[in-house]
Amino acid sequence: MRILHTEASCGWGGQEIRILEEAKGLIARGHEVSLACPSGARIFSEAGRYGVPVIALPIARKNLGGLFALRRHLAQLRPDVVNTHSSTDTWLTALACATLGHGPPIVRTRHISAPVPKNAASRWLYSGAVCHVVTAGEALRQQLIEGSGVLPERVTSVPTGIDPVRFSPGDKRAARLALGLDPDARIIGIVATLRSWKGHLYLLEAFAKLARSDATLLIIGEGPMRGPIEERIAELQLTNRVRLVGQQDKPEDWLRSLDIFCLPSYANEGVPQAILQAMVTGLPVVTTPVGAILEAVDDGQTALVVPPKDAFALAGAIDRLMQDPDLARRLGRAARDRALERYSRAAMLDRMESVFRDVPGKRK
Repeated sequence: MRILHTEASCGWGGQEIRILEEAKGLIARGHEVSLACPSGARIFSEAGRYGVPVIALPIARKNLGGLFALRRHLAQLRPDVVNTHSSTDTWLTALACATLGHGPPIVRTRHISAPVPKNAASRWLYSGAVCHVVTAGEALRQQLIEGSGVLPERVTSVPTGIDPVRFSPGDKRAARLALGLDPDARIIGIVATLRSWKGHLYLLEAFAKLARSDATLLIIGEGPMRGPIEERIAELQLTNRVRLVGQQDKPEDWLRSLDIFCLPSYANEGVPQAILQAMVTGLPVVTTPVGAILEAVDDGQTALVVPPKDAFALAGAIDRLMQDPDLARRLGRAARDRALERYSRAAMLDRMESVFRDVPGKRK
């Protein structure tokens, strides 16, 4: 098939990484897959590293220039299906396809749990312009069905799949030495774009409450919250115990260096890639029951789950794992088994391939 992905966002995180991983996987299966995005987007510069053909289009904003540019590209490329990923590129694609007369069917992937506005325009978009919706978790699927009235048969949950080889467990001491980390420290880590709802500030508060001088917190990722995070580190006098290492192209190396993985999100989550990556790596996880996270983990079985925005509970869960290494090992092993069973990369590609093959027959 000829598949076009569109992405208006200029940010970089799990959503953009999934687009490129999925495109790369389907290219390997013989499909003709390409990406359209703004020239200034991080995904534009990263696409070549994944082997994904990309074209720069001015679609970061909802305007006529972006609409006409996308319309011309669709008319020239004539894809079998368009997979949109953010609100802006979904609207531009919907309008472009509508004005083409016989435009390609649209699959809209929703990666986060932010609600869809309840208005006539959104009803047209999701029940008329878009042929099918893919969500990054079943909870997001139910949210669309119950909250926006999208027919169940028009929504499919396809969580992100993780490469079990790339994120396999490894030698923790060797990983730390290679990264310049103390091989004897107790290291807690978070891998996430620095956005408010990822809960970094609550993690800092929780970390400050731990009565352990040998503990280090690694914050892996980049984003708009870096300034406030740096300010909070200074306020809590954690400068010597917290490291912000920025965006890393090989998060698997950093995950292998950790003792505990935390993701204390309080909004906008599907099934986060970072949690699945940590699970496949065999790490004990501390997280929250936000979005579709509880589809991946069970409290006390494959993770410790605490209320969102609760630094005391978060500190307690981290301390519990640090005090009980047997529990940490048991949770890590169970998490890896769960992730390998439910969240393989091959399963994600199989399900997306099925969606893409099916939608041309549903085109109104």
